[in-house]
Amino acid sequence: MDDISVMKHEMQDVLENNILRFWLDNMQDNENGGFYGQMTGKGELVKTADKGGILNARILWSFSAAYRVLHKPEYLAAATRAKDYIINHFIDYEYGGTYWSLDYQGNPKDTKKQFYAIGFMIYGLSEYARATADREALDYAIQLYDCIEEHSLDRQYNGYIEACTREWGEQADMRLSELDANYPKSQNTHLHIIEPYTNLYRCLKEMQETESCNYVPAIGSVMPVCVTVPQETINRVEASLRNLIGIFTDRILNPATHHLDLFFDMDWTRRAGRLESYGHDIECSWLMHEAALVLGDDKVLRKVESVVRTVAKASEKGLNADGSMVHEANLDTGYIDTERHWWVQAENIVGWVNIYQYFGDESALQKAIACWQYIKDHLVDHENGEWFWSVSPEGVVNLEDDKAGFWKCPYHNSRMCLEVMERVP
Repeated sequence: MDDISVMKHEMQDVLENNILRFWLDNMQDNENGGFYGQMTGKGELVKTADKGGILNARILWSFSAAYRVLHKPEYLAAATRAKDYIINHFIDYEYGGTYWSLDYQGNPKDTKKQFYAIGFMIYGLSEYARATADREALDYAIQLYDCIEEHSLDRQYNGYIEACTREWGEQADMRLSELDANYPKSQNTHLHIIEPYTNLYRCLKEMQETESCNYVPAIGSVMPVCVTVPQETINRVEASLRNLIGIFTDRILNPATHHLDLFFDMDWTRRAGRLESYGHDIECSWLMHEAALVLGDDKVLRKVESVVRTVAKASEKGLNADGSMVHEANLDTGYIDTERHWWVQAENIVGWVNIYQYFGDESALQKAIACWQYIKDHLVDHENGEWFWSVSPEGVVNLEDDKAGFWKCPYHNSRMCLEVMERVP
C-alpha cells in the first residue's frame, strides 16, 4: 500500500474513532438539547457554558459530511440533532439571520449578526441538504444567503462587511474575537463566505440535477416541493461566487508578497500592518481552487490556478523541519506565533494534497505526509479523544485552551480526513 493510501486509511480511523466518537460520547447535551458549549483542555465538561453559533454550525457540517461519505446512522442522528437545534434556537425569527451565541439553556445571549458565523450556518445547512436532500435545510440556507447579500454586501466598493447589530444596524466592534483588528472587512470572513457559497452552489446544482427533496416546508417556502430548484436561485448564488473569487484574486491577495492580507477598510485600503497568516494562506489556496472548480468556468479556473500554487508556495514560510506549520507572524514587530495549532496543521495537509492532486507535485504530497506524522505524534489525544488545541515548538501540549468550545470544533480536522478520503482512490 502506498503512502497516500496508508494516510487515507489512518485518517478514516482517526475521524471515526478519535474525532467523531469524542463528540458523540461527550458533547451531546441531553438536558437542554443540542451540544454542550465547552470542555476544557484538562477534560472538564462545562455544562453551563454558552453555546456558540460557530461551534454548532461546524458540528452540523462535520456530521452531515461524515454521513454523506460514510452513511452511518449515528452520524445522521447527530447532524439532525444539530440542524434542529439551530433552527429552533439560533435563527432570529424577528429580524432574520442567526444569533452569535446562546446561554446553556438555549436562550439568545449575544444577538449581534456576525457574517462569519452566518456563513458557517449556510455551510452546515447546505451540507445537510447535500447528504439528505432535506429541503428544509436548503430553504434555511438560502434565507441566510439572502441575509448576507442584503446586509453585508458592500455595493459601493464590493466585498462583505464583518458584522451588524441584531436589527442590522451599525456595529461598532466588528471583530470576530479579541485577537482580531477592528476593521470593516477581513480576509477571514471572506474566506468563510466563499466556502459556504461554494457548498451552497454545489448543493443547488446537485439537487437540480436529481430533482430531489424529502421535506414539505413549514416556512415561507421559497421553492415548491418536488420541483427542480429554480434557475434564478442558482444564478444568484453563481454570481455571488464568481464575484467572491474575483475579490480574492484582485483584492485580498497581495501581489507583492503572494500572501493574503488580513484586514481592510471599506475601500480596500490594506490595514493592520504586515501580518502573515500561513494557516489561512494554505487553507485559502485550496478553498479558492475548490470554488473555481465548482463554478465550472474554464476562464475563471485558469486565472485561479495561476495563483493557487503561488499562494501555497508563500505559505511554506511557515513550515518547520518536523512537518508542522506555525500559525502567523507580524513582520512589523518580529513576533511569530510558533505554536502548532490544530487547525493550521489540518489545513496544511489539505492544501498540499490539493497541489499534489491537481498539479502532480510529489514534493507537495511529502509535505502532507510529514505533517500527518506530526499530527499523529503530537496533536491527536489518543487517550481521551479529539485533538489538543496546540503544541509548543518543544512538544509541550497546550492544556489551557479548550478541547471543545466556541472555536474548538470538529471541523478543520474532520474536514481534513474527509477531503483526503474523498480525493484518494
